[in-house]
Amino acid sequence: MDEVARWRRHLHERPELLYETHETAAFVAERLAEFGCDRVETGIGRTGVVGVIEGRLGTGRGIALRADMDALPIEEETGLPHASRIKGRMHACGHDGHMAMLLGAAKQLTRSRDFAGTLALVFQPAEEGGAGAKAMIDDGLFDRFPAEEVYGMHNLPNMAVGRFGTCPGPIMAATDEFSVAIDGKGGHAAIPQLVADPILAGSALVQALQQIVSRNADPLDSLVVSVTQFHSGFTRNVIPEDAVVSGTVRSLREEMRVLAERRIREIAMAITQAHGTKANVDYRRHYPVTRNDPDRARFCVEIASAVAGAENVEDNVRPLMGGEDFAFMLERRPGAFAFIGNGDSQSLHHPRYEFDDRAIPFGVSYWTHLVHRALAA
Repeated sequence: MDEVARWRRHLHERPELLYETHETAAFVAERLAEFGCDRVETGIGRTGVVGVIEGRLGTGRGIALRADMDALPIEEETGLPHASRIKGRMHACGHDGHMAMLLGAAKQLTRSRDFAGTLALVFQPAEEGGAGAKAMIDDGLFDRFPAEEVYGMHNLPNMAVGRFGTCPGPIMAATDEFSVAIDGKGGHAAIPQLVADPILAGSALVQALQQIVSRNADPLDSLVVSVTQFHSGFTRNVIPEDAVVSGTVRSLREEMRVLAERRIREIAMAITQAHGTKANVDYRRHYPVTRNDPDRARFCVEIASAVAGAENVEDNVRPLMGGEDFAFMLERRPGAFAFIGNGDSQSLHHPRYEFDDRAIPFGVSYWTHLVHRALAA
């Protein structure tokens, strides 16, 4: 496990963003080739890497395991010896740990090959907003590397090291973005009766959007509508011509996703019209719901229980309203996504977040156990 931790810290020092994971992908590909994978292919979905291991117990079906590779545009504040060497970039989501654990499993599995069938080890770029999973799928991932099932894993702060969690059905939310451009009529702040104030319209819009969840959505459904940006104006004594209100929508059911988009459009048009302004709504769907197949989720509970003990596995963990582009893979193949405990760490995407290396043995064991069970002779 010390070797796996060294890989993890090496990767942590050299974070790369989105699809620009060239050095990271090269490191991963070199390790996979060094271990003795039967095939190692690069450049899938621009910078993705796939290693293939054939079992020694005969032919059979195929499965895929996925780890994400990209970092975040965050300035690291941990002060650790292996902190990021690149200003403004940081592995603040633990993808360095995800890669290292899957590499650790790859090394063990290439040595033993105690399974029947084919294992594809998928190292994906651009999870952090770039839809790298979709890019790899569009580049023929499941055609070039046939897999009947696909599995993913993510570390979870404030879940104790040595614990796992998953659930049937939705485990992470769909993530959408909206932006409302408000066109008004600017003028001198001393004569507001001659203008159509986009700031006033935008302020009313921000308030009204909060009513989508409180007054339109079923209280038993999960829905988040958050305004995160409001841009307008350039000086104190001028009412500007325009304003832009932007934010995010998170949902676990398609019905809530449709409701949120419809109400944002309706409210934006009505509010801006009432203030003598006009609105242009840009609503963009990004990652879909990360939805576990119930049977595969139960299978993952069995695997995690074998690794950590049933008392350390949550079989109906609460879904998170964060997004995950592994959802695209689960739309194409049945499988499941699980959480692995990262202990009492800072939250994901925090400048003082750190992946806990004590989780490595649990993650490596989870992957190896899963392969041996899923591809049993």
